[in-house]
Amino acid sequence: AAREFGGKVIAQSRKGFGFALREGFKAAKGKYILTMDADLSHEPKYVHRMWSKRFDADLIIASRYVDGGSAQMHIFRYILSRILNNFYAFALSLKIKDLSSNFRMYRKEIIDCISTDSVNFDILPELLLKIYCNGWRIIEVPFSYKTRGSGRSHIKLIRFGLDYFKTLLKIWSLRNSINSVDYDFRAFYSKIFLQKFWQRSRYKTILSFVDRKSFFLDVGCGSSKIIIDSPNAIGLDLSLGKLRFLSGNHNKLVNADITNLPFKDASFDCVICSQVIEHIAGKTVIAELARVVNKGGLLVLGTPDYAKIMWRIFEYLYSIVHSKGYVEQHVTHYTYEELKKFLEQAGFEILRRAYILNAELIIKARKI
Repeated sequence: AAREFGGKVIAQSRKGFGFALREGFKAAKGKYILTMDADLSHEPKYVHRMWSKRFDADLIIASRYVDGGSAQMHIFRYILSRILNNFYAFALSLKIKDLSSNFRMYRKEIIDCISTDSVNFDILPELLLKIYCNGWRIIEVPFSYKTRGSGRSHIKLIRFGLDYFKTLLKIWSLRNSINSVDYDFRAFYSKIFLQKFWQRSRYKTILSFVDRKSFFLDVGCGSSKIIIDSPNAIGLDLSLGKLRFLSGNHNKLVNADITNLPFKDASFDCVICSQVIEHIAGKTVIAELARVVNKGGLLVLGTPDYAKIMWRIFEYLYSIVHSKGYVEQHVTHYTYEELKKFLEQAGFEILRRAYILNAELIIKARKI
């Protein structure tokens, strides 16, 4: 039957839904990959709806639980499915309603960029989360699910739930690490008081040093609220994923390295660089920032001050409670006196300085 319609059946070499998906992905040759259940619980008539949205997202999920969707299944399975999906969405801070749906359309290009290791159906949330954490777009479209056959036994459902729980622990770590594209954005709205206070203090201080409506360059912008709320600024970051995340709210974005800025000398009246230079080995990066600042222009520089005991205390405590955070990537340690010397050597005078909790230093300097 497959050959008659130009298809090809691939015999699965290893047991497990996860292996089946990976083998199918590897064999696929087109620009898009459609996955669906073979028992017609995923009715083909909904494929057209998904196909029509292919330019709006990188992953399109046919969802039972968005408005217009429905699920005709045994009440026990329905309740478990809703609990599972709601819990996953809450734990991962995602607005996806149906994380466990296998009725999906992927852009092949993104699948080629992602590795997975889940064996069973838990590959579905793993794939979704890794797609999201790389900044690719995900949307849901409604469909009506109809159970075919006799359904699963309770034993299989329990195994299914255990697999999902183990995978949740694994991907929760990724979701809350700096490798998640919206790490900085989420921190601004964090439920952890200190994290939210710190982000908002940084935001307030930096934007008090510049005019958010002016034209400036934000180097290492990440997914911060500073670039999102500065419509005339250019955001520059090494992470394509973070730029993908920002692209929905900002259209002046550049993918580049701070050590080799793709701009002519004296291109900007103002450059912001917050929480970046400590991630760069060596202490010559300030010269590159200075190069693109006009005479009389401003450089706003933020970094931890390692001469402050409060920073060392905060960093130590943070490394304990959030081992996947930034701490290990702080490879170059600055103090205010060092930065003052480097800035003066680069032709700047310091106009103002401020601290967040006497730990994080923010400097406003003018090129003379």
